[in-house]
Amino acid sequence: MTDVTWSSLSAEGLHEHAQAPERVAELLRGAISAGTIRPGSKLPEVELTRQLDISRHTLRSGFQILASEGLVERHPNRGVFVHQPTAADVVEVYRVRRVLEVGAVRTADFPPEELEQLHRIVSAAELARERGDIPAMAQANQVFHRTIAAQVRSAMIDALMEQVLARMRLAFYAKSEQPSFHHTYIVRNRELARLLSQGDRAAAEAYLLSYLDAAEAELLEHLDS
Repeated sequence: MTDVTWSSLSAEGLHEHAQAPERVAELLRGAISAGTIRPGSKLPEVELTRQLDISRHTLRSGFQILASEGLVERHPNRGVFVHQPTAADVVEVYRVRRVLEVGAVRTADFPPEELEQLHRIVSAAELARERGDIPAMAQANQVFHRTIAAQVRSAMIDALMEQVLARMRLAFYAKSEQPSFHHTYIVRNRELARLLSQGDRAAAEAYLLSYLDAAEAELLEHLDS
């Protein structure tokens, strides 16, 4: 089901204190967002408690946080598994993305240094494509959209976007080995960065809406096939 090397998860800062469950959830959410943990993977309690040097209670509390975000689910007598995305999940994720990202494009300030950062992210994705590094292409797409939402300068928006990115990665996972799939997003991100740099917010907003509509339709078509 999974080839995760659980020892690669860093236990730094994960000790028995009030915020430990939140830190556990943050760590596992990040691994899901990075594509390290796949949809359907079992999360082994014994191995994770040993690797992270935490109690089973703390780990299970972290699982509960992730379950409330729709990222994991407990199967009776089997354990906790990373969620397998459905069509309803895709629709929900894109509904939220239209609010978060389109809202950011419409209302947030995009300083010159942040616009330059968007172009650097696209350039990094293009370099990753040239060397055939699909994980780096996927990660660049995540960073690009995280950067868009971050321009709102809201910790609450940032936290919600992290949940969205993790659920996006689960939905994208089935396409993760197709370079052409990721290249499509590089092209779209480049155009969005160009429109934002030109200061044409109306065009950027319209483009992002069409971008998200197309991406949602592509994922739904894949799930139906």
